[in-house]
Amino acid sequence: MSAPTTPAIGGTGETGDITVHRCTVTVVRRGGWSWGPDPRGLVRRVVDSLPELLADHFAERLAADGPDVEITEPLIVTVRPGRNGTLHQATNGGPPVEVHFAPVPMVEIPADADARADTDALSLEDSFAAPPEPWTAPGAAALFAELAERGELDALLALLPDESVRAYLPALLGADDTTAARLLAELVGRALATGTAEALPEPLRTAVAGTDAADLPRALAAYVASADPEETVRLARTLTDPPGTSAHEPPAIATAPPPLAPGATAMAPRTTGEVRVWSALPFLLAGPLARIGYLDAIGPALAGLELAEDAPLFAVALAYKVLGSTARGWRRTERDTEAAAAFAGLHPPVAEEQLTAFARQVRPALPVLDGVLALSVCRGHDPADPLLITGADDALLLVDAQGMFPIAWAADAAGLLPYWQACGQPTVLLCDGPLPPGTLRDLASAGVPFLTGVRPLRGDPATRLPWRTPLWAATGTTPDPRSAAELPAHAEQFAAMVTALVAERRAVPLAPDGGLERTVTLAAALGLSTVAWTLWRDRETPDPLLALHRFADLEATVRFEPAAVRVRVPMGRRHADLLRGGLLADVPDVVWLGGRTLTFSAG
Repeated sequence: MSAPTTPAIGGTGETGDITVHRCTVTVVRRGGWSWGPDPRGLVRRVVDSLPELLADHFAERLAADGPDVEITEPLIVTVRPGRNGTLHQATNGGPPVEVHFAPVPMVEIPADADARADTDALSLEDSFAAPPEPWTAPGAAALFAELAERGELDALLALLPDESVRAYLPALLGADDTTAARLLAELVGRALATGTAEALPEPLRTAVAGTDAADLPRALAAYVASADPEETVRLARTLTDPPGTSAHEPPAIATAPPPLAPGATAMAPRTTGEVRVWSALPFLLAGPLARIGYLDAIGPALAGLELAEDAPLFAVALAYKVLGSTARGWRRTERDTEAAAAFAGLHPPVAEEQLTAFARQVRPALPVLDGVLALSVCRGHDPADPLLITGADDALLLVDAQGMFPIAWAADAAGLLPYWQACGQPTVLLCDGPLPPGTLRDLASAGVPFLTGVRPLRGDPATRLPWRTPLWAATGTTPDPRSAAELPAHAEQFAAMVTALVAERRAVPLAPDGGLERTVTLAAALGLSTVAWTLWRDRETPDPLLALHRFADLEATVRFEPAAVRVRVPMGRRHADLLRGGLLADVPDVVWLGGRTLTFSAG
């Protein structure tokens, strides 16, 4: 608010202004039992009178010729009204109003300072604060070392394609040779599984001579410690390159992103300022993802490919998954682009060309993030509960039926078997969707007990069940009647989730490869499922779409500071539910915010 202007001394006609950036009015009643006939009117009179009180108190400063001043400490004004409740001079014999201003220091602003009202300018208070310590995203070695400490490194490596294992080997050589040897051992083990030791290049063949698969990391550790890193990378490429590719060719260099479209801007990080967003839902995903270690894995995964500075682009893609639907599959509203940019700590708009280029460059890192997410969900799965599979986005999607927690994407059923085994080999329910040919055969050959309402193809190993609706089970298995009864409800929930998060909301619609699209779909669905499970599992069936619909229009004011990003949401039932559920806890070291802490408050 701005206080009334005051004429300067001498009648020059020049005036001064008081600008208040934040104001909190608290009305306290002491004694008595009533607020009077018009309680809201009392609050309104307090608010209406405050600018005039400020103008009277600072009249001398407003009228004097001199530099502008700024008050950085809270200015406390205590007002005791007269008996008739007025905030001006009392009438009818009542005592005059009492106004007390607590003393505060004033700091002069240099005359050459920029006087424009720039919401992104650094406040005087922040300018005197000590600058935050420089923050750098941890390297890939930190992530793999943590996985090794938890005993999950081997499980993760088994899920990674050759491209990803080979991409992270150079980042680990010299930084963590022990873990680098385990990555090299994974590649050597895959080569031995499809051939003989004689097919290995000479240095590796000598290093692993007479060694079984379990001892490959130990046998290769000494070689990695003594060999030239470039030679090790070259040998690793010979193990995974397709036939006919020269092992002496240098690794492919990421091409530069295409030029930006007219009107688009390069990434511009926000360090100060305040912005209002129509939806706080993207920010609510950070806490659930941090709990499972996913948020901490983003920085090292990108740093291993020298893409840590592009982490805000990952955040933008993640935010688009829980904002508004994309019209015609690619068009976004202005409020969605502003909210996504704020979540990523950027100035809007973020060019689609940048997202498309990032989707191509980040491809080797995506299986690492997907694996961290999948292992976390598999750890918490109860083998008594079924898993769900459906076809979506030219692939198969696997989720936990209880809570619709996503697990993994795969091109075919064989790619989902490691996750099924990690979940304790439960029953699998196949929901209606574009299933690739041979899905039922692949599941049956692996011994997966499945149920489906999708009519099998000729030759599929499935048996029709005597059920009230068409239902088939894997031949030779005894299905659980409870799973059969729950299949229609699960299928309906699953289809609605796929429609909302896969079909209606596209994060990177112009990317020819769907890797980043699927990765952020998994992350967004997990965050939504965690919010729904935390808040409503005791009173209704938790579903990620409940969180999507109930919190989509929760507005927020986002304030950017050098050491923190503060999200202020309106007080009310939704804020109270989030607070009780522990979903508004601080999230430190957010990689796309430059290591700043994400905090939440009400107001």
